[in-house]
Amino acid sequence: MSGYLTSIEGTEAGHQAALILALSAALLHALFGALQKGRHDPWLSRAGIDLAYGLMAAPVALFLVPWPEPHMWPIFAGAFVIHSGYKFAQAATYMRGAYTVVYPVVRGTGPLITVLAAGVVFSEHFTAQQWLGVGVLLAGIFGLAAYNFRFLEGGRETLGAALGLAVLTGVFVAAYTTYDAYGIRATADPFTFLAWFFFLDGWLMPLLLAPRLARLARPEALALARRGIFGALVAYLSFGSVMMATRLDKVGEAAVLRETSAVFAALIGWLVLGEKVGPVRTGLMALIALGAVVVETGG
Repeated sequence: MSGYLTSIEGTEAGHQAALILALSAALLHALFGALQKGRHDPWLSRAGIDLAYGLMAAPVALFLVPWPEPHMWPIFAGAFVIHSGYKFAQAATYMRGAYTVVYPVVRGTGPLITVLAAGVVFSEHFTAQQWLGVGVLLAGIFGLAAYNFRFLEGGRETLGAALGLAVLTGVFVAAYTTYDAYGIRATADPFTFLAWFFFLDGWLMPLLLAPRLARLARPEALALARRGIFGALVAYLSFGSVMMATRLDKVGEAAVLRETSAVFAALIGWLVLGEKVGPVRTGLMALIALGAVVVETGG
């Protein structure tokens, strides 16, 4: 599998594979966000998911994939720091704001910064049509956040802080997207990066929250464990898909396509969390999808 993936990097087949991976990541990332925002405390949910994917990645990293080259260890250290900042910012955001308001802000901030960063780091440049698509997509995403804010029934007293944290979380999204693309391109076997990333990334939150996890009653602990295992599987497919997409094709395009997750997040909010979706939200979600299409066809 590694040999095949490396053979299609930069080809039309690689572009098509990256497109599928980025859109899959969008759906799965929205589901991942909803899992963290659900019934459990977002901090505990994050700890449960991280513990599950750290344990599940351990045998793969230690025994199945090639070990990282020496130059990869500083890269993993940088990824650990950036993703840790992202986790703290995201959990703090979800503690203070309604999911359908803060999630679009997070996802709208990330792609614009990522496209700019990819131009500097990877010398990628968008066409005029692609920039138009980015504008359309961001208008839909931030419009969705503004509309949800307008009809928000509770939690307004903490929403100002939540929105500031959402922007910060979006900056971390851009940072880890760009940095992870650099990291997965720096090793011969992309699965080495993926396995070791999840193995190393999975331990910080469980260790920090170990006292709180230990005090959970058995029924709640079991429910959190089930959520953690399911969330770990979603995380593998979500983060792993977009990382692989950035190795196979352009980082900026993968980042923009992934932000159609705002559409999936709105649908999850409606179908799972019981939040209302009307004609205005439907139109804004269509705008997001249109922006993604414009970006894809303009490349």
